[in-house]
Amino acid sequence: MNRALAASVCTTLITCSAVSVSVAAQSFPTRPVRIVVGFAPGGGVDQTARVIAHQLTDSWGQTVIVDNRSGAAGNIAADLVAKSQSDGYTLLLSNATIATPGIFTKLPFDINKDLVPVSLVALGPQVIVVQPPFPARNAKELIALAKSKPKQLLYGSAGVGNINHLAMELFSSMSDISLVHVPYKGSAPGLVALLGGEIQLIGSSIPSALGHINGGKLKPLGVSTLKRSSALPNVPTIDESGLPGYDAASWYGLFAPAGVPRNALEVLNKEILKIMGKSDVRERFARDGFDPVGSNAGEFAQFIRAEIIKWEKVIKARGIIAG
Repeated sequence: MNRALAASVCTTLITCSAVSVSVAAQSFPTRPVRIVVGFAPGGGVDQTARVIAHQLTDSWGQTVIVDNRSGAAGNIAADLVAKSQSDGYTLLLSNATIATPGIFTKLPFDINKDLVPVSLVALGPQVIVVQPPFPARNAKELIALAKSKPKQLLYGSAGVGNINHLAMELFSSMSDISLVHVPYKGSAPGLVALLGGEIQLIGSSIPSALGHINGGKLKPLGVSTLKRSSALPNVPTIDESGLPGYDAASWYGLFAPAGVPRNALEVLNKEILKIMGKSDVRERFARDGFDPVGSNAGEFAQFIRAEIIKWEKVIKARGIIAG
């Protein structure tokens, strides 16, 4: 083979290789995608998943559906995705509960081995809410009331080990009070229980509780981060209204099964970054009290490691075991 022919063949091979890579990168998705949510419809995780599904459907021209598989603090959904085919067509939209593996003695999956972080989607506070007649008006008064009625006030959560359960346990620990925990299969059922008088308070994501707050059916006592929520600017933080140093953020993130093709992971990450940069999406999340984030997979993985360490301390200190 002469030099000219060799150069021509080499150039052709390089071009073909580049085209193949380009085609591969564009080949995902070619069919419907499913986002699995571990909580009941109506909660913050579900609402976030539906925003993302709608945006991806519009961007890809492929149907993206939300599949609610509630129970076990979101672990039923996480296990389903962890055991799904690693092709990028089955995803998990989870909240911060995914970063509390130490609470579960028989967890059927390993977050560090069976799931791949795609992107941190949004970050924001939770809010403690009660019915309007409840005597406490803020965190300080709630603490005083709870101390006068040890183990008499019932608080709900989206399940044992859920992030709002742990946030309330952190609140109880820091304020030295005794509340009784009542778990539900999501924030929405817990809020229904609160409205029905089954429990006295609940720590909820702001998107889940906001409609009830704005409608006057629920009263917010405080938000869980050091910064006030843009959705509830007149509601003080728990830190400033009775419990200095209290900080318990909630967040939503997207995961895929381990072994997902690199091109699919890159497409997913690129799309989430694009979605979270849209002004209408950012405004939507801001109205719900969340800061839209969007991150690359490496940044999200580092964030999760820090969260696992933080909540492991609370789990051990409170002796929380979900079985």
